[in-house]
Amino acid sequence: MLNKIIASVIPIFPKSFIYIFAKKYIAGPTLDDAIKVTKDLMSKGGMSTIDVLGEFVSSKEMAENEVKACNKVLDSIISNHLDSNLSVKPTSLGLGIDPEYGYTNIKNLVTKAKSLGLFIRLDMENSPYTTPTLELYKRLRNDGLDNVGIVLQAYMRRTMDDVKSLLEYKPNIRLCKGIYVEPKEIAYKDKEEVRDNYRRLLKFMLDNNLYVGIATHDEPLIQYAEELIKSKGLKNNEYEFQMLLGVRNERRDQLLKEGHRLRVYVPFGTDWFGYSTRRLKENPKMVNDVIKSIFGMNK
Repeated sequence: MLNKIIASVIPIFPKSFIYIFAKKYIAGPTLDDAIKVTKDLMSKGGMSTIDVLGEFVSSKEMAENEVKACNKVLDSIISNHLDSNLSVKPTSLGLGIDPEYGYTNIKNLVTKAKSLGLFIRLDMENSPYTTPTLELYKRLRNDGLDNVGIVLQAYMRRTMDDVKSLLEYKPNIRLCKGIYVEPKEIAYKDKEEVRDNYRRLLKFMLDNNLYVGIATHDEPLIQYAEELIKSKGLKNNEYEFQMLLGVRNERRDQLLKEGHRLRVYVPFGTDWFGYSTRRLKENPKMVNDVIKSIFGMNK
């Protein structure tokens, strides 16, 4: 309970204070930081997906800056020979300003990525953007762009229907629990309900031969996924595990040693606050660190 109370007031603390704890979750302020982290992951047999931090932009000028930053990521993946792809938040590229404008920006990026032999993941944001993001994905696929994937969230009650609506595209899906605060009418709130739905979704996806990024740090779900992979006799190029930077590094390394493909989400940039506070809220250990610092318990 105390963790939840502290987590709820974290956003009112000075950013300089929060950054002490948040920096664990981000590569750093620059693209060079993300490149360095990716190379380190590659030395251990891992992969990355690089994300330019930024969301819910309010002007086309801001969106255009995000587009430029994403283009630099694509160029850097090639020039540095990185085993990586690009993750984009549709709202950061203008989806919330004007859907057509956002689509054009994203289509141009995906088209460039295809010419370079690279893949782009459309991140999933909060519920007002679930349907627009799914429609954007389908439109890209209908326009002949198959180097693009989507994220689906297990805590959303609608997700099984969304998966079924995508089957004809044989989508590459990143399956995560979900982190945005949503009303109980549209999202499962109980931890075990979310886990159960994650299991149902993962099994359905693998039963339908979809490539899934199994994105979780939850040990029961990781173990369930390992059992499912083994029972189906899947090869390691038919799925991958995914984790966030700075979370369960020892488990990450163990999965790699066991021969699984594993990709780490590597965000970078100066617009780190919203992303990092969500990470702090979901990770009790980090909240404990904040509590200890506040009350001088680390002395």
